[in-house]
Amino acid sequence: MSKLTDQQLAHTLARLGLGINIALHGLTRIPKFGAFAAHLQEQFAPTFLPAGLVSLSAYGIVAAEATLGLLLLAGYRLRLTLAGGCALMGVLLFGTCLVQNWTVAGDQLIYLGFFAGLLATRRYSAWTIGEKQPGGV
Repeated sequence: MSKLTDQQLAHTLARLGLGINIALHGLTRIPKFGAFAAHLQEQFAPTFLPAGLVSLSAYGIVAAEATLGLLLLAGYRLRLTLAGGCALMGVLLFGTCLVQNWTVAGDQLIYLGFFAGLLATRRYSAWTIGEKQPGGV
């Protein structure tokens, strides 16, 4: 194993931390999915979104969080995974802003910034699977 630069170590540790956080967002919701879906139904009842779409979104959120988090942990196809995380945050922000939960929207902007920052500094990635290291690292 080669010695990592400080930038590579920082990028890898940040990626692993975000991966743990996002993976567990999804994985811990699986056993109590019914309660999560019911909460979303209640939260979005006053909006124009149809109940069926809200239920479908609940499945998508849990699956996306668990999958993206595990892919981050593995460092698999990092560019695509990080772009997917940005897209997920965009979808979540849409819903959160729709119900005017500005505190959570601020938290989601932080996540979006974290995903985008890792994507922008991907040239420092290390310990990844399925992608050529940018910059010849």
